[in-house]
Amino acid sequence: MKEINTKTKVCGLIGYPVGHSVSPVIHNSLAEIYGQNLVYVPLQVEPGKLREALEGAEAFGFLGMNVTVPYKSEVIPCLREIEPLAEQIGAVNTLVRTEGGYRGCNTDMPGLFRAMCADGVKIEEEEVILLGAGGVARAIAFLLLKEKAGKVYILNRSKERAISLTDEVNKAAGRTFAEAYALEEYRKLDNSRKYLVIQATNVGMYPHTERAVIEEEDFYKLAGTGYDVIFNPLETRFMQLVRRAHGKAYHGLRMLLYQGIIAYELWNDVRVSEEAAEEIYRKMEKALGV
Repeated sequence: MKEINTKTKVCGLIGYPVGHSVSPVIHNSLAEIYGQNLVYVPLQVEPGKLREALEGAEAFGFLGMNVTVPYKSEVIPCLREIEPLAEQIGAVNTLVRTEGGYRGCNTDMPGLFRAMCADGVKIEEEEVILLGAGGVARAIAFLLLKEKAGKVYILNRSKERAISLTDEVNKAAGRTFAEAYALEEYRKLDNSRKYLVIQATNVGMYPHTERAVIEEEDFYKLAGTGYDVIFNPLETRFMQLVRRAHGKAYHGLRMLLYQGIIAYELWNDVRVSEEAAEEIYRKMEKALGV
């Protein structure tokens, strides 16, 4: 059993609820692999107590924390500083201890990019269909811009939200990089080509695993590759429909892995090897019952 003492560094996950997170698997495994005296624990923070929780963490000397729903935006006013990417996205998922408080970072999008690279999925110059216009989709849209996708078509149940996100992204791009559509308007897209389709909604997440944000099988003929940010279940209805249409399909577990790895690297000033990443990935699969 690992020895815990006064020199043990403490990190954790704040959110509500946090009971079923696999993040402790990532960080405690990394600490074991790299021989670091560090523990990572889930820290359930009830609504209305976020600022108190952060003040307590700072007082106790916590090295860093991850932030999950519902606090990724709410945490921003509580921070000493925020990195440009997190500020642009409007969401923080990692807190790094500094003198006088915590710095807010976003490792979700760099994590998604590293996950896609590990899976062999290319972004640069690709035409992308992005399903959703919420917080996750917003972050992905800016990632696609940063990583030089060719164009992104944002499809959402509410076309108004898709238009709003499209306007934001195009303003940042200084050109027409994104176009907005309602979900049912996918037939307006060029059906002679194959797209990278990124599923950025929570439709299909456990326990509602029988659902997909678009059910029409014709849509999936557009998908050369489908990437679902959901990791539970490991095969979503979206992925099934992509594969049925002879596309390649991936889930979001590697995104979860790499966002955690990047946070660990920020806290401990290390570079995690791909061998270690694969070892932890297998542990995460086991934790999810694969």
